[in-house]
Amino acid sequence: QLQASGGGTVQTGGSLRLSCAAGRIFSNNAMGWFRQTPGKDRDFVAAINWNGGSTTYTDSVKGRFTISRDRSKNTVYLQMDSLKPEDTAVYYCAAGRGNFASSRAESYVKWGQETQVTVSS
Repeated sequence: QLQASGGGTVQTGGSLRLSCAAGRIFSNNAMGWFRQTPGKDRDFVAAINWNGGSTTYTDSVKGRFTISRDRSKNTVYLQMDSLKPEDTAVYYCAAGRGNFASSRAESYVKWGQETQVTVSS
């Protein structure tokens, strides 16, 4: 029920926009984006509360990434600008257990398919 898309390969400094089609069932849930590289744990990237009024980001992406949601389309976006090689990872969207944005993976109850983001130097 969570379908992520929009990944690809870009050069350093480029931009990508990830989309996550969440379905109406999650329209009142917080949503988040996480990423993972081989051999490492899944890391929090950004989250947004149920109505889009509150967002939170990991420090490394602040000022470069923007999370948003369109509740009429049941879709969550992650606009990624000024991309760096260290942003290379598989990205996941996830639906939260409640209404409030959280950076904790255990706060999310439904995980979508991955989308690969590769930033070349």
